[in-house]
Amino acid sequence: MPTPLVLELIRQLLNKPATNCFPVKYYPGQTTVTELINKVQDGEVEINSPVEVPEEFRGKIAYDKESCIGCKLCIRVCPSRAIEFLPEEKKIKIRIDRCIFCSQCNDVCPTNSLSMSEDFLLANEDRLDKDMIVK
Repeated sequence: MPTPLVLELIRQLLNKPATNCFPVKYYPGQTTVTELINKVQDGEVEINSPVEVPEEFRGKIAYDKESCIGCKLCIRVCPSRAIEFLPEEKKIKIRIDRCIFCSQCNDVCPTNSLSMSEDFLLANEDRLDKDMIVK
């Protein structure tokens, strides 16, 4: 008699994957991932149509700098310490490489300056790249 674990294994082997190939169907071995992503951004390679983003998806943080009042509440609630205060501007800087996408900063922001976007292509080799820091 098969165990529930064996039945679940068979069921998963017969089901289609829930995701699509990332980021393209064919990935040439001599190209690095960074080069491939650059080719996608330049339009040289076509990216797979993305999987539909579900409601309430927590992607990259969007920051409206003009409406921010510099209250630092987001910094206090951030469990991963991904948000830094810039005293000269009285604004914040968010390090995406540290963010755990918990959305606590969005919930506490009194001016709704922070929100979660639908961006999920966040992989990068350089932690200090301009795409990995939200100002």
